[in-house]
Amino acid sequence: MNGFVLAGGRSTRMGRDKALLEYHGRPLIEHAVRLLREAGLRPHIVGSRPDLAQYAPVISDLHEACGPLGGIEAALSATGSKWNLFLAVDLPLIPPAFLRYLQQRVSMTGAYATMPGVAGRAMPLCAIYHRALLPQIRSALESGEYKVVRVIQHAAGNNLDQFSVEAVVTARDDLRNSQMHRWFQNVNTPGDLALVI
Repeated sequence: MNGFVLAGGRSTRMGRDKALLEYHGRPLIEHAVRLLREAGLRPHIVGSRPDLAQYAPVISDLHEACGPLGGIEAALSATGSKWNLFLAVDLPLIPPAFLRYLQQRVSMTGAYATMPGVAGRAMPLCAIYHRALLPQIRSALESGEYKVVRVIQHAAGNNLDQFSVEAVVTARDDLRNSQMHRWFQNVNTPGDLALVI
């Protein structure tokens, strides 16, 4: 399994490049790459960002300005792995133990899409996707559909594993004390950054 940091966003709400924002003394991109390594994955960075190549190999978007779905398409086009774990660059509070859990879960289910949910809301940018989803993702992008959850749910069909993070955390000692309510707190604005530091 390969790991991909989605780092191609324009950071318009932040007002400056999110990937290079400092989080505990190092850029968010460095932190995200380290999380993937700690989860036992070989990290890559997705986005038209050659300036980030010092942190991990960079894969450029095939379709520009298509949001995270365009990054997922580029990664699935380039990967040599059937299953691939995706992590948004602005989710610094996800614990490596949860990323390892995602890998364990897909090894049991074989699902083409393993997508966590919190309070009933899908979290598609910390998830595992199978390379077989690529044709339908590409078709969606070409038709102008960029909504990740909708496209992935449609592409995976009955082979979708959408699960409750709350239920998993209450059942696992390695995740129970790690402030699950904060894991999926995106860093989109300066105020968001202040909340996660």
